[in-house]
Amino acid sequence: MSLKNTKGNASIPSRPDKAFQHGVVRRLLEGIMFFQDGQKTFFEPESFPWVSAVEAEWLTVRKELEAVMARREDIPNFQDISESQKALTEGEQWKTFWLYAYGEKAEENCARCPETVRVLQTIPGMKSAMFSILAPRKHIPEHRGMYKGVLRYHLGLIVPGPDGTCRIRVGNDVRSWKEGKSLIFDDSHPHEVWNDCDSYRVVLFVDFVRPLLFPISLLNKTIIWVIAKTPSITEPMDRIRKKARLAGNAP
Repeated sequence: MSLKNTKGNASIPSRPDKAFQHGVVRRLLEGIMFFQDGQKTFFEPESFPWVSAVEAEWLTVRKELEAVMARREDIPNFQDISESQKALTEGEQWKTFWLYAYGEKAEENCARCPETVRVLQTIPGMKSAMFSILAPRKHIPEHRGMYKGVLRYHLGLIVPGPDGTCRIRVGNDVRSWKEGKSLIFDDSHPHEVWNDCDSYRVVLFVDFVRPLLFPISLLNKTIIWVIAKTPSITEPMDRIRKKARLAGNAP
Protein backbone atom coordinates (compact mmCIF):
# COMPACT_ATOMS: atom_id res chain seq x y z
CA MET A 1 0.00 0.00 0.00
CA SER A 2 2.88 2.33 0.75
CA LEU A 3 4.31 3.61 -2.53
CA LYS A 4 7.06 6.13 -3.05
CA ASN A 5 8.10 8.03 -6.14
CA THR A 6 11.57 6.79 -7.06
CA LYS A 7 12.67 9.96 -8.82
CA GLY A 8 14.44 12.77 -7.01
CA ASN A 9 14.49 11.00 -3.64
CA ALA A 10 18.09 10.94 -2.45
CA SER A 11 17.46 11.46 1.26
CA ILE A 12 17.17 8.57 3.72
CA PRO A 13 13.66 8.38 5.22
CA SER A 14 13.53 8.92 8.97
CA ARG A 15 10.75 6.44 9.79
CA PRO A 16 11.82 2.80 10.19
CA ASP A 17 9.26 1.52 7.68
CA LYS A 18 10.43 4.03 5.07
CA ALA A 19 14.05 3.20 5.82
CA PHE A 20 13.28 -0.46 5.15
CA GLN A 21 11.51 0.38 1.91
CA HIS A 22 14.51 2.28 0.53
CA GLY A 23 17.42 0.80 2.48
CA VAL A 24 20.21 -1.73 2.39
CA VAL A 25 18.36 -4.25 4.59
CA ARG A 26 15.55 -4.57 2.07
CA ARG A 27 17.92 -5.08 -0.86
CA LEU A 28 19.95 -7.66 1.06
CA LEU A 29 16.90 -9.67 2.13
CA GLU A 30 15.31 -9.57 -1.30
CA GLY A 31 18.55 -10.56 -2.99
CA ILE A 32 18.74 -13.70 -0.85
CA MET A 33 15.05 -14.61 -0.74
CA PHE A 34 14.15 -13.99 -4.38
CA PHE A 35 17.38 -14.81 -6.20
CA GLN A 36 15.61 -17.17 -8.61
CA ASP A 37 13.05 -14.80 -10.11
CA GLY A 38 13.67 -11.45 -8.45
CA GLN A 39 14.30 -9.74 -11.79
CA LYS A 40 11.06 -11.00 -13.32
CA THR A 41 8.49 -8.28 -14.00
CA PHE A 42 5.28 -9.96 -15.24
CA PHE A 43 4.14 -13.48 -14.37
CA GLU A 44 1.89 -15.53 -16.64
CA PRO A 45 -1.59 -15.79 -15.06
CA GLU A 46 -1.86 -19.41 -16.22
CA SER A 47 0.85 -20.26 -13.67
CA PHE A 48 -1.60 -19.57 -10.82
CA PRO A 49 -4.42 -22.17 -10.61
CA TRP A 50 -6.90 -19.78 -8.96
CA VAL A 51 -6.86 -17.16 -11.72
CA SER A 52 -9.36 -18.82 -14.07
CA ALA A 53 -11.98 -19.09 -11.30
CA VAL A 54 -11.55 -15.39 -10.43
CA GLU A 55 -11.84 -14.37 -14.08
CA ALA A 56 -15.05 -16.39 -14.37
CA GLU A 57 -16.56 -14.09 -11.72
CA TRP A 58 -15.50 -10.80 -13.27
CA LEU A 59 -19.01 -9.66 -14.21
CA THR A 60 -20.20 -10.35 -10.65
CA VAL A 61 -17.39 -8.17 -9.32
CA ARG A 62 -18.07 -5.49 -11.93
CA LYS A 63 -21.73 -5.32 -10.89
CA GLU A 64 -20.71 -4.44 -7.32
CA LEU A 65 -18.15 -1.97 -8.65
CA GLU A 66 -20.87 -0.21 -10.64
CA ALA A 67 -22.93 0.20 -7.45
CA VAL A 68 -19.88 1.73 -5.75
CA MET A 69 -19.21 4.00 -8.74
CA ALA A 70 -22.77 5.33 -8.56
CA ARG A 71 -21.52 7.30 -5.54
CA ARG A 72 -18.12 8.12 -7.00
CA GLU A 73 -17.92 11.40 -5.11
CA ASP A 74 -17.77 9.41 -1.85
CA ILE A 75 -14.78 7.31 -2.94
CA PRO A 76 -11.57 8.70 -1.42
CA ASN A 77 -8.75 10.03 -3.53
CA PHE A 78 -5.62 7.93 -2.98
CA GLN A 79 -3.58 10.86 -1.63
CA ASP A 80 -6.29 11.47 0.99
CA ILE A 81 -5.74 7.91 2.26
CA SER A 82 -1.95 7.77 2.01
CA GLU A 83 0.02 11.01 2.09
CA SER A 84 2.95 9.39 0.27
CA GLN A 85 0.76 9.33 -2.86
CA LYS A 86 0.86 13.13 -3.17
CA ALA A 87 3.96 12.74 -5.36
CA LEU A 88 1.95 10.56 -7.75
CA THR A 89 -1.49 12.10 -8.03
CA GLU A 90 -3.65 15.10 -7.24
CA GLY A 91 -7.29 16.11 -7.28
CA GLU A 92 -9.74 13.34 -8.13
CA GLN A 93 -7.66 11.60 -10.78
CA TRP A 94 -6.99 8.39 -8.82
CA LYS A 95 -9.65 7.06 -6.48
CA THR A 96 -9.35 3.90 -4.38
CA PHE A 97 -12.09 1.88 -2.72
CA TRP A 98 -10.20 -0.31 -0.25
CA LEU A 99 -11.46 -3.66 1.01
CA TYR A 100 -8.30 -5.03 2.65
CA ALA A 101 -4.84 -3.64 3.40
CA TYR A 102 -2.09 -6.06 4.44
CA GLY A 103 -4.68 -8.36 5.99
CA GLU A 104 -6.65 -5.60 7.75
CA LYS A 105 -10.29 -5.55 6.72
CA ALA A 106 -12.30 -2.41 5.91
CA GLU A 107 -15.53 -3.78 7.31
CA GLU A 108 -17.89 -1.11 6.01
CA ASN A 109 -16.57 -1.31 2.47
CA CYS A 110 -16.57 -5.11 2.48
CA ALA A 111 -20.21 -5.09 3.58
CA ARG A 112 -21.06 -3.17 0.40
CA CYS A 113 -19.32 -5.75 -1.82
CA PRO A 114 -20.02 -9.21 -0.38
CA GLU A 115 -19.63 -11.07 -3.68
CA THR A 116 -16.31 -9.39 -4.37
CA VAL A 117 -15.14 -10.36 -0.89
CA ARG A 118 -16.19 -13.95 -1.58
CA VAL A 119 -14.10 -13.95 -4.75
CA LEU A 120 -11.13 -12.38 -2.98
CA GLN A 121 -11.19 -15.10 -0.36
CA THR A 122 -10.44 -17.68 -3.07
CA ILE A 123 -7.06 -16.04 -3.77
CA PRO A 124 -4.36 -17.82 -1.72
CA GLY A 125 -2.44 -15.40 0.48
CA MET A 126 -4.61 -12.38 -0.41
CA LYS A 127 -3.44 -9.44 1.73
CA SER A 128 -4.66 -6.23 0.10
CA ALA A 129 -7.52 -5.49 -2.25
CA MET A 130 -9.28 -2.46 -3.68
CA PHE A 131 -10.98 -1.02 -6.72
CA SER A 132 -8.38 1.21 -8.40
CA ILE A 133 -10.16 3.93 -10.38
CA LEU A 134 -8.18 6.07 -12.84
CA ALA A 135 -9.74 9.17 -14.32
CA PRO A 136 -9.60 9.87 -18.07
CA ARG A 137 -6.18 10.96 -19.37
CA LYS A 138 -4.51 10.09 -16.06
CA HIS A 139 -0.82 9.18 -15.93
CA ILE A 140 0.70 7.74 -12.74
CA PRO A 141 4.42 8.50 -12.79
CA GLU A 142 7.12 5.97 -12.03
CA HIS A 143 7.09 4.53 -8.50
CA ARG A 144 7.73 1.22 -6.78
CA GLY A 145 6.17 -0.92 -4.06
CA MET A 146 7.47 -1.51 -0.58
CA TYR A 147 8.47 -5.17 -0.68
CA LYS A 148 9.06 -8.00 -3.16
CA GLY A 149 7.41 -10.62 -0.92
CA VAL A 150 3.96 -9.86 -2.37
CA LEU A 151 2.89 -10.00 -6.01
CA ARG A 152 0.28 -7.71 -7.51
CA TYR A 153 -2.81 -8.95 -9.34
CA HIS A 154 -5.05 -6.81 -11.55
CA LEU A 155 -8.40 -7.97 -12.94
CA GLY A 156 -9.69 -5.68 -15.67
CA LEU A 157 -13.22 -4.48 -14.86
CA ILE A 158 -13.68 -1.31 -16.93
CA VAL A 159 -11.10 -0.86 -19.69
CA PRO A 160 -12.08 1.71 -22.32
CA GLY A 161 -10.53 2.52 -25.67
CA PRO A 162 -8.47 0.56 -28.20
CA ASP A 163 -5.94 -1.99 -27.00
CA GLY A 164 -2.86 -0.28 -25.56
CA THR A 165 -4.44 3.00 -24.52
CA CYS A 166 -4.78 1.72 -20.94
CA ARG A 167 -1.41 0.20 -20.10
CA ILE A 168 1.25 -0.35 -17.45
CA ARG A 169 5.03 -0.46 -17.70
CA VAL A 170 6.90 -2.62 -15.17
CA GLY A 171 10.65 -2.35 -15.55
CA ASN A 172 11.12 -2.37 -19.33
CA ASP A 173 8.00 -4.45 -20.07
CA VAL A 174 4.61 -3.01 -21.07
CA ARG A 175 1.24 -4.76 -20.88
CA SER A 176 -2.36 -3.61 -21.43
CA TRP A 177 -5.47 -4.42 -19.43
CA LYS A 178 -8.44 -6.24 -20.91
CA GLU A 179 -11.87 -6.61 -19.37
CA GLY A 180 -12.23 -9.92 -17.57
CA LYS A 181 -8.52 -10.70 -17.94
CA SER A 182 -5.64 -10.74 -15.47
CA LEU A 183 -2.21 -9.21 -15.08
CA ILE A 184 0.24 -10.35 -12.39
CA PHE A 185 3.47 -8.48 -11.75
CA ASP A 186 6.14 -7.65 -9.20
CA ASP A 187 5.41 -4.07 -8.17
CA SER A 188 8.77 -3.69 -6.42
CA HIS A 189 10.15 -2.87 -9.87
CA PRO A 190 9.73 0.74 -11.00
CA HIS A 191 6.42 1.00 -12.82
CA GLU A 192 4.04 3.58 -14.26
CA VAL A 193 0.50 3.64 -15.63
CA TRP A 194 -1.42 5.42 -18.40
CA ASN A 195 -5.10 5.88 -19.13
CA ASP A 196 -5.10 7.66 -22.48
CA CYS A 197 -8.88 7.35 -22.91
CA ASP A 198 -11.78 9.72 -22.24
CA SER A 199 -13.41 7.28 -19.78
CA TYR A 200 -12.54 5.77 -16.42
CA ARG A 201 -10.33 2.68 -16.16
CA VAL A 202 -11.01 0.40 -13.18
CA VAL A 203 -9.26 -2.76 -12.05
CA LEU A 204 -9.64 -5.04 -9.06
CA PHE A 205 -6.23 -4.53 -7.46
CA VAL A 206 -4.91 -7.30 -5.19
CA ASP A 207 -1.64 -8.00 -3.41
CA PHE A 208 -1.05 -11.65 -2.48
CA VAL A 209 1.78 -13.47 -0.76
CA ARG A 210 4.45 -14.53 -3.21
CA PRO A 211 4.58 -18.36 -3.37
CA LEU A 212 7.85 -19.61 -1.84
CA LEU A 213 9.23 -22.82 -0.42
CA PHE A 214 9.69 -23.40 3.31
CA PRO A 215 11.54 -22.00 5.29
CA ILE A 216 11.79 -18.86 3.10
CA SER A 217 7.98 -18.78 3.01
CA LEU A 218 7.89 -18.49 6.81
CA LEU A 219 10.40 -15.63 6.80
CA ASN A 220 8.39 -13.89 4.08
CA LYS A 221 5.13 -14.14 6.05
CA THR A 222 6.89 -12.78 9.13
CA ILE A 223 8.18 -9.75 7.22
CA ILE A 224 4.70 -9.11 5.80
CA TRP A 225 3.23 -9.34 9.32
CA VAL A 226 5.74 -6.76 10.55
CA ILE A 227 5.00 -4.42 7.63
CA ALA A 228 1.29 -4.64 8.45
CA LYS A 229 2.02 -3.15 11.88
CA THR A 230 3.94 -0.13 10.57
CA PRO A 231 2.47 3.40 10.24
CA SER A 232 2.60 3.07 6.43
CA ILE A 233 -0.29 0.61 6.77
CA THR A 234 -2.02 1.38 10.07
CA GLU A 235 -2.44 5.12 9.48
CA PRO A 236 -3.99 4.83 5.98
CA MET A 237 -6.20 1.99 7.22
CA ASP A 238 -7.57 4.23 9.98
CA ARG A 239 -8.41 6.84 7.32
CA ILE A 240 -10.07 4.22 5.11
CA ARG A 241 -12.35 3.10 7.92
CA LYS A 242 -13.18 6.68 8.93
CA LYS A 243 -14.08 7.70 5.38
CA ALA A 244 -16.13 4.52 4.90
CA ARG A 245 -18.15 5.30 8.04
CA LEU A 246 -18.72 8.88 6.92
CA ALA A 247 -19.87 7.70 3.49
CA GLY A 248 -22.20 5.18 5.12
CA ASN A 249 -23.80 7.93 7.20
CA ALA A 250 -24.25 10.29 4.25
CA PRO A 251 -27.87 10.96 3.24
